[in-house]
Amino acid sequence: MSLKTLLVVAVLCLSLTVVAVADEVVEDVVEEVEETEEVNDGFSDEERAFIAENTESHQFQAEVNRLMDIIINSLYSNREIFVRELISNAADALDKVRFQSLKDKSVLADKEELEIRIEYDEAAKTLTFTDSGVGMTREQLISNLGVVAKSGTTEFVEAATSGSDALSLIGQFGVGFYSVYLAADKVTVTSKNVDDPHQHIWESTADSVFTVVQDPRGNTLGRGTSVTLHLKEDAEEFLSVSKLEEIVTRYSSFIQFPIFIREEKTVSTEVPLNEEELAALEEEESEDDESEGDDEDLEVSDEEDEDAAPKTKTVQETVIDWKRVNKVKAIWTRSPSDITEEEYNDFYKSLTKADEDPLTKIHFTAEGEITFRSILYIPKKAEPGLYDKFYEKSTALKLYVRKVLISDEFDDFLPRYLNFVKGVVDSEDLPLNVSRETLAQSRVLKVMSKKITRKVLEMLRKLSQRDEDEDEDDEDEEDEDEDEDAEANADEDEIEDEAEADDYLTFWEQFGKSIKLGIIDDRSNKSKLTKLLRYVTSKSNGKFISLEDYVDRMSDDQRYIYYITGSSIDSVESSPFLEKLVKRGYEVIYMVDPLDEYVTQSLTEFDGNTLMSATKEGLKFGDEDTAKEEALAEEFSDFTEWLAGVYGSKVEKVVVSNRIATSPCVLVTGQYGWSANMERIMKAQTFGNADQQQYMLSKKTLEINPRHPIIRSLKERSEADAEDEAVADLATLMYDAALLSSGFQMEDSNDFATRIHRVIGAGLGVDPNEEIPEEEEPVTSEEDENDEEIVELEDEVETEAEEMDEAVPSDEGHDEL
Repeated sequence: MSLKTLLVVAVLCLSLTVVAVADEVVEDVVEEVEETEEVNDGFSDEERAFIAENTESHQFQAEVNRLMDIIINSLYSNREIFVRELISNAADALDKVRFQSLKDKSVLADKEELEIRIEYDEAAKTLTFTDSGVGMTREQLISNLGVVAKSGTTEFVEAATSGSDALSLIGQFGVGFYSVYLAADKVTVTSKNVDDPHQHIWESTADSVFTVVQDPRGNTLGRGTSVTLHLKEDAEEFLSVSKLEEIVTRYSSFIQFPIFIREEKTVSTEVPLNEEELAALEEEESEDDESEGDDEDLEVSDEEDEDAAPKTKTVQETVIDWKRVNKVKAIWTRSPSDITEEEYNDFYKSLTKADEDPLTKIHFTAEGEITFRSILYIPKKAEPGLYDKFYEKSTALKLYVRKVLISDEFDDFLPRYLNFVKGVVDSEDLPLNVSRETLAQSRVLKVMSKKITRKVLEMLRKLSQRDEDEDEDDEDEEDEDEDEDAEANADEDEIEDEAEADDYLTFWEQFGKSIKLGIIDDRSNKSKLTKLLRYVTSKSNGKFISLEDYVDRMSDDQRYIYYITGSSIDSVESSPFLEKLVKRGYEVIYMVDPLDEYVTQSLTEFDGNTLMSATKEGLKFGDEDTAKEEALAEEFSDFTEWLAGVYGSKVEKVVVSNRIATSPCVLVTGQYGWSANMERIMKAQTFGNADQQQYMLSKKTLEINPRHPIIRSLKERSEADAEDEAVADLATLMYDAALLSSGFQMEDSNDFATRIHRVIGAGLGVDPNEEIPEEEEPVTSEEDENDEEIVELEDEVETEAEEMDEAVPSDEGHDEL
């Protein structure tokens, strides 16, 4: 026998062994399942025997097997979606039976309540959804649950496996029911239809077979459908009232039919004692009476015995409570005229979990290529970190289809700059993809987005115009009636106007950045957004005004809208760039938000008037005297050339200015480069690119005031001695002052300080570079103390020596002795 033949025989033997082992394992698993079902399937032995004898087995279509695998493993990203799908199907069934009852009231005879009930069994690990809807006959169970996508199933599966977006409506294919297999390994459907005298059971384990049999328990539902899920081991989290309530509240809180969840509670109750317990209690009481002594005789009348309260005991009982979880009504389906302001506010609070009422709202129905309803709200306050998470997925609008939540993180309806808007969008025929989790990208989606965005901008425009319209009405009333009552009414109206005017001011303070971001990003709606801008100006006394108000207040000779950018109101108010503008009586817009620098790049004109920056070169007033300007430029040409030589690369050029009145000079930037404020903003960025910043830095132009005494004096001294270092220092110091007053940052502070010292020294007549004499080292206090001690010791020694000399006789005396 060849080696090849031996290998083939070995492989065959191994295959037979594996098959035998697999068969044994399958038999063991089947036995375990059967043993488990004997305990947990809810049928008695007789009922199970009836089911076994009468069960009909049917084969799923071949394509359905593939589709089931797709649904279970690929289609849904969130397994809790099956709760939404089952409730949605139940709501559809209830809608159908309610519609039938309009023609024939007898269809509600078996069960009048239209409701959905959810319950679970922890021991059996089952979850049941029951509705009192239209129900299904035996044939409908087979056709509806056994044949997915009755027409074009193959095409549907091919589209699903290819990941195509054009998967049409989920209702057309009816695949939502099969999401139950995300959490269950077996599903039992019990249904009773009015047109069918019997109740039937459909059952499948998501394999190639499903069974249908008449229910041996009879008509237990009355009418409707009950879906029981035998949960997988990793899906036991759904056996919880809190978990089910959370899911239902999130996805199905606006279903118009009541949804109840079965809840078991333990309560304490008082129950009367039975005969044995009463006898034991009486015997115990009699023993207590005997122990008190025979001398005490207690007389109790028959009336007292009859009136005595019955003997009771406290017991713990488990009671069943059906808790309704969808109490909030979908008010967007009603007419706006039928909804009160309180209902709108309550709905907003339930939708956003906010504590205060919204600033304003809009409720509308859009019709056309697609019909949808929507309620949109503007909050009074911005959420914390709204602009820090600007590019995260938006949770502004909740998308519903037939009052069933499809997504609460759907950011395709509104542009990102309107992410502060809260509300709902509901439609009967949105082009959902098959998983119902997202919308299929289509032209319809763009149409809806345009309509919703337009409605939001319309709502903001009305909010901003409230005070303007009512102010005009007040003026008309005052013209018609000049009596005291009319004046009093006008005063009251003015108070109301101020309160309403504060509404848009509140909005602007909270969400003004969003409008500016819209002007930058949304070119199609830029004109509408521009009318919503509000700024403080040089003539508004600290109040915000619109560009429309600015244009209305422009003088006849004014041709441009003037603005200045800076870091704060205080800094721009004292800016030298405003000197000539204020002197000529022109109003200047203060732009102190960093976003304003980007806004001015997108917004170049308004209402036919060009925006003109007060800090950039080329400032115009519309009535320039060209001849006079040319004469001044010629007069100061030598001086400007000398200054340009002193400054070197610091400036591109030096010119005579037409914008300053009291300052000696200012520094301006190019028309298309960064302003001083923009340079400050870009340098403050953490991840700023130094090379790119250097490329974008605009060349600076020094503009001098030819009438200023400093300029004239400096001009004379430069003409007298162009090489005088002191004059050059004064000119450079003037540049430094202009650098700071124009909003730029000092690049070399040490050089600036050195130059200041030279100028101060020249003014004091001293040389700041003169050598400073070295300071003598002072004697420390310790050395002083040591020196004093030495002197004292020397004095003591001398004193002692003198005393010793006096005590010892001299030599002369010794000789005499």
